[in-house]
Amino acid sequence: MSKYKLNQAFEIAKNRYAELGVDVGKAVEQLRRVSLSIHCWQGDDVGGFEAPEAELSGGGIQVTGSYPGKARSLAELRQDLEKLISLLPGSHRLNLHAIYGDFGGKRVDRDQIEPVHFDSWVRWAAANAVKLDFNCSCFSHPLADSGFTLSSKDERVRSFWIEHVKRCRRISAYMGEKQGDPCFHNLWLPDGAKDRTVDRFGYRGLLLRSLDAVYEEQLPDSAMKDAVESKLFGIGSESFVVGSHEFYMGYALSRGKMICFDLGHFHPTESVADKISSIFCFVDEILLHVSRPVRWDSDHVVIMNDEVGSLFEEVVRSGRLAGTHVGLDFFDGSINRLGAWAVGSRATLKSLLFALLEPRERLLGYEEEGDYFARLALLEELKALPFGAVWDAYCAQTDTPLDREIIGIIHAYEKEVTGKRS
Repeated sequence: MSKYKLNQAFEIAKNRYAELGVDVGKAVEQLRRVSLSIHCWQGDDVGGFEAPEAELSGGGIQVTGSYPGKARSLAELRQDLEKLISLLPGSHRLNLHAIYGDFGGKRVDRDQIEPVHFDSWVRWAAANAVKLDFNCSCFSHPLADSGFTLSSKDERVRSFWIEHVKRCRRISAYMGEKQGDPCFHNLWLPDGAKDRTVDRFGYRGLLLRSLDAVYEEQLPDSAMKDAVESKLFGIGSESFVVGSHEFYMGYALSRGKMICFDLGHFHPTESVADKISSIFCFVDEILLHVSRPVRWDSDHVVIMNDEVGSLFEEVVRSGRLAGTHVGLDFFDGSINRLGAWAVGSRATLKSLLFALLEPRERLLGYEEEGDYFARLALLEELKALPFGAVWDAYCAQTDTPLDREIIGIIHAYEKEVTGKRS
């Protein structure tokens, strides 16, 4: 599309929205201030680089597909990330798991990692104008094979993982200090059992005590912030997950931690969007992990579907966008990985823009008047408004490729780069 036609389409869209009282420029500016925390693990199927021969082992992670061209080293992962960043409008963050440290080809166990193992990431982030977030990696390790880590009844296992998470929090604080912006550290555990469990209370008591031990070290909020992430079930933990939503909700509220809502970690018929207004009655900040479950926590690539749209509608309607930190968490090894990253990241941004373009005042007016027909009619009308022209204009304003250009760019990168990886 020529620049003239793109501008013409944008002016038409801007006027359509203005008729409903929507300031398109303000909505775009709000979107511009949102930084996605892009998950590094889409690039290599959650493998990490602990050692050249590292293989996934134990604990609740499953990636399907063997599409060629995945990143085999830190250099290749960073190359792919730099390409991804060029495809996204706005400024964004990178979310690292502990298994992605720069270990120099040496085996460094999880309870021995230090900030020095992430110095090259700090330098890379600064060079690419990216801020870092971090996650402990309590999976894919022999001491996670039992299905229990921080809630294990083996004190040796618990102690190992407590030390690992403590070190991850210190690494997060180190990153936050270096970048002059808080690094969000998120804790997720695979702990649970495949079949009926008698001592649920006992396991949860152990997890409670382990978490208190992990968080006893006070680190400055200016450098890092903690979040805890629940799950309904996982492969190998179909009947019992220690860190349920109720457990972590209670823990977060009583200990002053952020709650992380992952769209794939709830019952398929449960609305995560409906939880937003409830939790914001009690807290100032939350962390989101945007994903797309299909029948289970399958972490499909994010698209503009009802679940993601409703989620951001509730964030915007609650007036809590500033307190909502948006991370991505999906991984698909069956298609081009960079393409999956780009589609999912851009779909998340588009879903948020769609929510920001909602004529909230007019909708609220109808609701307060009890005119629920008009409210419903306007919500339906919004679906046919020229939203795409606003998105295209935003991409053009930020020198970012339009949606229709993405396929060609990804194919060219595959031909020139990822297709040459054996």
